[in-house]
Amino acid sequence: MTRIPLTTPVPSALADELAKRVYFISDAITGFSLIRSGDEITGVDMITETSSPVDPVELARKLHVVVTNDVLGQRHVEPKVVWRAATPGTARYAFDELLARGAATELGEGQIALGEPVLSLMDHLDGAIRALVMAEFGAREYRYPTLMTADALRRTGYAESFPQLLMFVSRLHGDVDSYQGFLDSLAESGDLSEALREHGGGFDHCLPPTMCFHTYHQFADRTLPAPSLVVTACGKSFRHESRYRRSLERLWDFTIREIVFLGSPEFVLSSRTRLMEGVYALMESLGLGGRCEVASDPFFLNEGTAARTWSQRLLEQKYELRLPLDEEAEGGSVGSEDRPRDVSVASFNYHEQFFGRSFGILDAVGEPVFTGCAGFGLERLAFAFLCRHGVDPEGWPTAVRTAVAL
Repeated sequence: MTRIPLTTPVPSALADELAKRVYFISDAITGFSLIRSGDEITGVDMITETSSPVDPVELARKLHVVVTNDVLGQRHVEPKVVWRAATPGTARYAFDELLARGAATELGEGQIALGEPVLSLMDHLDGAIRALVMAEFGAREYRYPTLMTADALRRTGYAESFPQLLMFVSRLHGDVDSYQGFLDSLAESGDLSEALREHGGGFDHCLPPTMCFHTYHQFADRTLPAPSLVVTACGKSFRHESRYRRSLERLWDFTIREIVFLGSPEFVLSSRTRLMEGVYALMESLGLGGRCEVASDPFFLNEGTAARTWSQRLLEQKYELRLPLDEEAEGGSVGSEDRPRDVSVASFNYHEQFFGRSFGILDAVGEPVFTGCAGFGLERLAFAFLCRHGVDPEGWPTAVRTAVAL
């Protein structure tokens, strides 16, 4: 274990902001704990890979960069809660039971195979959200490809804001000598990863970190075909969560039901509000207590992190719907041991003209459109439901049990 003192202590109120960045400092870090003194974090104890020595001076330098850029400038405020509901019963963490029943199987880092009853439950929850969106907005539905171009990703600004989460797609160089070299390397060493590193390339496509980027790409560089538009899609998204991966709460690939609003600011904001109100009613009908609160994105290695985070919260550009997973757990969110564990199952976002401008999506008078989106993590939503109502469908609300009919 390596203890790294902080040059400038971090207020305990910002412990969560520090904790959710530590693993991204270095792949060598396999565990950590924050050192508290009074109301401050004064250092970090890090456990590192034993197979290759790690220079503690370098670790300290990297930690200092993250603390200075992303943590110290932030202001801590209690999240503004815009909706809260309580339901009978208590949430109990259900992942171990899913594993024991064979309904979930861990296949690798951040990769979990799912079976029944989780699959049917996810389909039912997605169907309920889709039905709400179709009835309320008459949305256009699309099915997007898994890959997106690196050029399209660059236009989103995601690479500058969240480089730690990006996942790229590579292939062998398009040359017969490259193919032969790959086969020779594979035959010689048997190490597929090393052979790919030696002969791979072509990083012109990536795995999308969220579904709405496909929609902006779809309508890029032209006038919106209507004064306002609502688009919905369901598909896989991908984020490298490093060692923060945890059960169905934090996967490297996951399923999102996305709703995108494009048009005037009045249309986008009113639509977001209408959707949120419909979702609150849906959550209550499912017997899911929780809350919706003002939130911000996890910007990383960005000199403007503090300002952007504060602006998001001040302008209420992002809301998160959070549901409990274990209401009697001693530990909670990363770096926050004093509250029950919960998880964000959905976010509701307002982007102003950012995506309209960056993708050249114009209104009838040639101005960039305003956009907003809502994304529902279906694995997380299903997991929160199972933690609340149990893994056995016999304990589920009658309407859900009847609809799923396992």
